[in-house]
Amino acid sequence: MTYHGRARGPLTVPGIPKSFQDLYDFSVSRRSEFYEILFSWANIIHRGSCSAVVDKEAPIDAVPRWFPGVCVNWAENILFARGALDTTDYQGTVGKEDNKIAVTEIHEGNTQGRHLTWAELRHHAGRFAAALKTRGVKQGDRIVLIGANSIHTLLIFIATTWLGAIFSSSSTEMGVKGILQRAVQVDPKFVFFDDAAVYNGKTIDLRPKMVKVLEGVRACTSFSGLVSVPRFVQPYDVEALQHVEPLASFLASAAATPSPPFSHIPFHDPFLICYSSGTTGAPKAIVHTVGGALLNLAKEGRLHESTSASSVTLQYTTTGWIMYLLSTAALLTGARVVLYDGSPFAPDPMILIKIMEEQRVTKLGTSPRWMLEVARRGIRPRQAADLSALRVVTSTGMVLPDRLFEWFYDVGFPPSVHLVNMSGGTDIAGCFGTGNPLTCVYVGGTQGPSLGVPVSIYDGAQSPGRRGNPVPPGTAGELVATAAFPNMPCFFWGDASPHGGGAAAPSAAPPGSKYHSSYFERFDHVWSQGDFCFVHPRTGGIHFLGRADGVLNPGGIRFGSSEIYAVVERNFSHVVADSICVGQRRPDRDADERVMLFLLMRKGQRLTRALVGDVKGAIGRELTKRHVPTYVFETPEIPMTVNLKKVELPVKQIVSGLVVKPSGTLLNPQSLDFYYKFADVEKLVTDREKL
Repeated sequence: MTYHGRARGPLTVPGIPKSFQDLYDFSVSRRSEFYEILFSWANIIHRGSCSAVVDKEAPIDAVPRWFPGVCVNWAENILFARGALDTTDYQGTVGKEDNKIAVTEIHEGNTQGRHLTWAELRHHAGRFAAALKTRGVKQGDRIVLIGANSIHTLLIFIATTWLGAIFSSSSTEMGVKGILQRAVQVDPKFVFFDDAAVYNGKTIDLRPKMVKVLEGVRACTSFSGLVSVPRFVQPYDVEALQHVEPLASFLASAAATPSPPFSHIPFHDPFLICYSSGTTGAPKAIVHTVGGALLNLAKEGRLHESTSASSVTLQYTTTGWIMYLLSTAALLTGARVVLYDGSPFAPDPMILIKIMEEQRVTKLGTSPRWMLEVARRGIRPRQAADLSALRVVTSTGMVLPDRLFEWFYDVGFPPSVHLVNMSGGTDIAGCFGTGNPLTCVYVGGTQGPSLGVPVSIYDGAQSPGRRGNPVPPGTAGELVATAAFPNMPCFFWGDASPHGGGAAAPSAAPPGSKYHSSYFERFDHVWSQGDFCFVHPRTGGIHFLGRADGVLNPGGIRFGSSEIYAVVERNFSHVVADSICVGQRRPDRDADERVMLFLLMRKGQRLTRALVGDVKGAIGRELTKRHVPTYVFETPEIPMTVNLKKVELPVKQIVSGLVVKPSGTLLNPQSLDFYYKFADVEKLVTDREKL
């Protein structure tokens, strides 16, 4: 079969697959061969070669090395291109021509736009790399950035990987505690910090936060300094801040130094550290491999999403989660990347739609929350703007409700646009479920699995450490991966190892390590992602129902919170702004779990007995009587991460009688305080007052 991507010719595989399912089956049954073909087709700039792509017999929790003997560099592959007939280490510019625009930066409200050509991007990234090298940065050092989705952030990312060092970023809205939870554990060489931020029309001076973070990282063994990065044309004055250096001074230290050579590191070596959400504890520092990320992003971007050198991509994201990597990775194909920093609703909810029109965006990356707010406001993007250039819209971050699929095609976007609902995450810097251009888009779920990732749905009732039982299509269970794939993380920074631990643990997930307990403790030699899903028996799509640790289980009937949210949004969005649904089971008091539903009302609306009855009635009619919550309460606030994901597990633990230490990833940690009283729900309601 010949797979026609939109970049550098077709991907050809042996045999005659007749469908995406046939292609997927080939990619997982003959993984080594598939990834060898993919690596060749992707034209990754590299040095060296390998005799075997991977040890096919190694179990997934051995975290086998892919393409041993091959060395690559992230920055080199971002900045240059290689054709199919070029030498392996060739630095070409086809699709990345000097005068072509590579990056467009736009501030909140579609203001202060700035472009960089490919020649300028290469030049400035080289300046940053020279300055880092002059200051002693070398392969394996960690560079931490707290900043906006900006050109400066991108240049620091590229320059870090230019030298084979390891990049890690956090968003500026994260609290000092959350920033330090991340930065301190990876022992950074340098910390780069934006001097200001803008959100929802407000400008925030970040220098006080900068000073507090500096106090927290100064004790790190490797720490050499903190650099203040100007967010605006006129930098904020940091002369009075001890041990803080302006970016201009940092760059001037290597003003006469040429760009250093690229540091080529083994395919399986680290280049990026991302963090788990850490909603109930310290975030885990997940270390991603340079080769695994390059190969997977080439696959997902070019095959699953049809990104090419003619694409213009806009991913709404902060720098604090994995979508920042996916946003900037579009540069690998030669696409132009639009970096937007600020609120997607300021000064009005049309702002991203206007940018799509003006910049001729071909691919938008967004979330169900953005689509829901646009739909609620009665905005019809395809009528409000010229979206004729748009080809793909990706959605991730939470479950996409069925009614938003319908809104998207019925009134929202041009019918020719490919809606790619996807789910995967920080854990693998990629997707388990995603879209593809070969099959139909159906309402609900993702179109199917990501090529080369062998997934299954297991019976979630198994005890830890047991062999899982695959369930048939249509039956819900836990999403697992049954064999290794290149974009698995190589280790967790500072994790335990069979050799005594240490900062750079070996590439494996031994029992007792955080890596093992996070993914491999649930089932023997199987990666358990922690998502509650089912495979549609007719379409083959993977439907995500919520997190497995938040699965509701009253009377032994397991279902996902997304089913409840869909009913509430479909029927009551005019009065209910948001909701959170959790199970309550107090070990010393409850023989069975019961469901609690908390509703955040719209301004001017109140929760009444009549509305509670209507909500319960709708859930019972559209789902089953077992789905009906025992309690429905009004809440003043929904706990959210800084990436605007609602967090259920801390609420579930609190109402079940536990005391939870708020994580630094929470945007509103004080919101958890409200839920403690519901651990003694019987004191709040009598049988007559029970809602």
